[in-house]
Amino acid sequence: MQAYRGMDIGTAKPPADLRARLPHRLIDIRNPDEQYTAGEFVRLADAECASIAAEGALPVVSGGTGFYLRSFICGPSSAPPSAPDIRAEVAADLAARGAEALRAELSAADPLSAGRIHGNDQYRLTRAVEILRATGMAPSTFAPKPEARSDLSFLIVGVERPREELKERIRLRVAAMLEAGLAAEFAALRARGYGPDAPGLKAIGYREFSEMEGRPAAEIASAIELHTLQYAKRQMTFLKALPGIIWIGPSKERLASLVQGFLSR
Repeated sequence: MQAYRGMDIGTAKPPADLRARLPHRLIDIRNPDEQYTAGEFVRLADAECASIAAEGALPVVSGGTGFYLRSFICGPSSAPPSAPDIRAEVAADLAARGAEALRAELSAADPLSAGRIHGNDQYRLTRAVEILRATGMAPSTFAPKPEARSDLSFLIVGVERPREELKERIRLRVAAMLEAGLAAEFAALRARGYGPDAPGLKAIGYREFSEMEGRPAAEIASAIELHTLQYAKRQMTFLKALPGIIWIGPSKERLASLVQGFLSR
């Protein structure tokens, strides 16, 4: 979600002083009403990594978006791109029949894919139904391979914290975002014409303002905390499936040692 312009506080973008000292790529490259798929991310990240390596630097892919990371490491899905007519058909069915009808259609053909898609994730749900209707095949057929790509060398590191510590850090982060002006940032995005259907505004930290309009700030904060904790749990499941991942605590020394060992291969 850091790819979206104007969504700075809610996505915890690196501050300007850090970005001036340490260049970041693929931030602020989309408007909130534009889709940003895993396939697009892989294509752009490949190009950026090649550019960084050509400069003699080490590309670091950082984030917690497990599906996008897995697509980058293992290769993107081989599913065909969306056809405009099928996309329009699925969108019309979503509006007329609701998300549960689409989920039931997907579950009947591919319970594995349906079970992996969160109840609030309409983008992945509609995309899966598009693939099903376009190919007549289960979307899970096109899932990324379980092993890492052979054209790149990877050091895959995950940072693990005790659940209660993670929960408290999430609480503090949400409080800090609200204090920094998250509500005003959301209002500015809506004033620019971005509605709740914009892909960016479906992100945690933004959709709660749409869904809970007029509710007390404390209730909105609690909802953001809950949804973030649920998201963290799902992401850990994705990350644990990454091939060869090394889990560490929040230790700079341990990370530095791993990087040094990787570079000395």
